Amino acid sequence: MAAAVARRMLSQSDSGREEDRITLMKPDQKTLILPILLITVGAGWLLTTLGVAPGIDWVWTLGLAMVGLLTVAVGGIDKVSVVIGPFFIVASSLSILRQTGRLRLDVELPILVIVAGVLLLVARSPAIPIPKWIIPDTKAKREDTSP
Repeated sequence: MAAAVARRMLSQSDSGREEDRITLMKPDQKTLILPILLITVGAGWLLTTLGVAPGIDWVWTLGLAMVGLLTVAVGGIDKVSVVIGPFFIVASSLSILRQTGRLRLDVELPILVIVAGVLLLVARSPAIPIPKWIIPDTKAKREDTSP
């Protein structure tokens, strides 16, 4: 039903631009977040309960990784997701190393600070776009100011 409404709206739009199609698809992508996070938490819980790699809190570790992956998958590549996505993936990897005794917390935290700084530098690249939700909608402003 929602897909039919979206198609009808798209076919009735005057422009039919790719931008309109992307805007219509975004809510469908966002509805993936909760099911994927529930599957991840359930899988982590099961791995912990079954004793797979004892000593690793799989719920926490897989949750961190999925937040990183979903940030990029749902939001696309932009200046925000290029920092948040990889940061959570690295945090998940370091968490495994810490929980298995291969990395101390007092070493993990400075590594995360360094990774955050490097990712913020990468995000400054002009090749990486600004997120669409940050850019003001000039079309809406023009409609508001027209008599």
